[in-house]
Amino acid sequence: MMKEIYLAGGCFWGVERFFKLLEGVTSTEVGYANGDSTLDGVSYEQVRTGTTGYAETVHVTYDPAVIGLDTLLAMYFLAIDPVSVNRQGEDEGPQYRTGIYYTDEADLETIDAKMAENAALHYEPLAVEVAPLSVFHRAEEYHQDYLEKNPNGYCHLPLGLFELARRTRSK
Repeated sequence: MMKEIYLAGGCFWGVERFFKLLEGVTSTEVGYANGDSTLDGVSYEQVRTGTTGYAETVHVTYDPAVIGLDTLLAMYFLAIDPVSVNRQGEDEGPQYRTGIYYTDEADLETIDAKMAENAALHYEPLAVEVAPLSVFHRAEEYHQDYLEKNPNGYCHLPLGLFELARRTRSK
């Protein structure tokens, strides 16, 4: 039985690549989450204006028998600056906010515990939005697996994180 979580962590290209490398993640797709649901579909051109309320988000499907939500969230917090408001790396705007969007209410206990654990590590309040997923639009095809298609493409994540993710794979 696979589970899912939606994670916003700035530009979705690197975030998707990072999670796709983790043992137990069975699929990823990038898209736009928790914005203006009255819009009839959204495009990158709309979202990039910062006026739609949508966040660049990665839909992560995973096998909880291999990797638990607690571990996924621990990796998520390694990949973001959790106190930055509407900014990750050089990317700035509400579309680059951080967020954990869940579809299973039972996940909220784990999410809240991980948020509290990370809040204790910072003097500033966490800027990570936690909410149920209200809407998700899959991004255009050229955004899917972007860093696989464009190995020298832009990524705000440190390269060492990708090596960390690769090491979770079984030998």
